[in-house]
Amino acid sequence: MSTGETTYPLSQGELAHFSRLAAEVGTHTVVRHARDAAREGLSATERQALELVGQTADSLTPGRIGALTGLSTGAVTGVLDRLEKAGLVRRERDRIDRRKVLVAVTEAGRERLAGIARSAAGDLARVLAEFSPAERNVLERYQNAMLEALRENAHPA
Repeated sequence: MSTGETTYPLSQGELAHFSRLAAEVGTHTVVRHARDAAREGLSATERQALELVGQTADSLTPGRIGALTGLSTGAVTGVLDRLEKAGLVRRERDRIDRRKVLVAVTEAGRERLAGIARSAAGDLARVLAEFSPAERNVLERYQNAMLEALRENAHPA
């Protein structure tokens, strides 16, 4: 990840402090996602797969879903079977390479994802309201930098 911006020294103590915060945020995020998924009638894994497909401009292959989630081929098939049965995703053949299967989110799937997002929006708005617009710009820059680092790790060369 190279932003071309100035970097500043970071002490081991600061790194340890931010690592602990990130771990705690990560743990509570996973718990929140599982609870919100259950409220929408999904398992945490189903929610994760649905969100990955929903966040992609194009459709994803089942193999790519497996690579991103760490799930086996059989587990991905089971998750997609359940999501498809619920009408949240559809499998379709690639128009160019008919051997390839693509997974796309249906309108019902998008509505389900919107419901999940609404459940966290209140907390997000409340917390962000505690920060000035300038501070929110810094938070956004941090989030984008972390997303870039996480995406690079999810797509190894």
